[in-house]
Amino acid sequence: MKPKQPNQHPDKCTALATTYEGRDPQLLERVLPFVDYIEVTPDSMAEFRDGRAVMPGDAIRELEDIGSDAGIIVHGVGLSIGTFGGYSESYLRLVDQLMEHLDVAWHSEHLGYVNVDGQHIGTMLALPKTEQVLDMICERVTSIQRRYPVPFLLENIVHMIPDFPGEYSDAAFLNTLAARTGCGLILDVYNLECDAHNNDFNVEQFLAELDLSHVCEIHLAGGAIRGKFKLDVHSRVTQDSTIDLARRVISKTPQLSATTYELLPEYVPKLGYAGIVDELIRLRKALMN
Repeated sequence: MKPKQPNQHPDKCTALATTYEGRDPQLLERVLPFVDYIEVTPDSMAEFRDGRAVMPGDAIRELEDIGSDAGIIVHGVGLSIGTFGGYSESYLRLVDQLMEHLDVAWHSEHLGYVNVDGQHIGTMLALPKTEQVLDMICERVTSIQRRYPVPFLLENIVHMIPDFPGEYSDAAFLNTLAARTGCGLILDVYNLECDAHNNDFNVEQFLAELDLSHVCEIHLAGGAIRGKFKLDVHSRVTQDSTIDLARRVISKTPQLSATTYELLPEYVPKLGYAGIVDELIRLRKALMN
């Protein structure tokens, strides 16, 4: 399935997606009537066999069985596109397997890094906004675009530590990256709220500078506050403030293909199947009516 055509009603979102990490057929059955796309994360669905990560055959067959009920979008966390020594080929081998068996609409990753000197650092960190890093990321994006025949998107992430001084603002870095490579952007509006809460990030200034014509997908989630910090943990329903921010962005985003509600699988029991369906209905009403 190819991405939908540019939004002909720019004041509304044209499609709704949600996350699914496999091995929960009841959840999949419950959410499919309420979404247009299912977002899958290869890292979460993979199994280790003989020291290598592979996509289990039953997981692929389950996604194949979705058929025309919903499109499939792939969203990873393990590519580590910003790691100086190179991105993760083991992650891309998982994507290779999904692309071989599924009609993937588009695939995406986070604009950050999780590996340093071959070790996973236990979190994801944002990149320095320098010309050197921009050149490196553009080269890697171009290589990935050659590898797969579907669009590739990159997502803004939460800033866990203060930024290294660079030549670009956050928005200017994204604008230039998208303009040079033709890649699309995912705008995670909850991440913006986390940065505003934690780091006094100026969301209004960022959105005024960001070229929203590059944004193809919006991410929504609900997290938690621990001490002074708002955490991007995808553990709750979406706050009204996040929906309001998404609505404002949607009205200015002509190429938007989907808005995705993200929920980590470990929090599915907490919300319950009925609660997740209610949230999807709520989001569709708020963003599409």
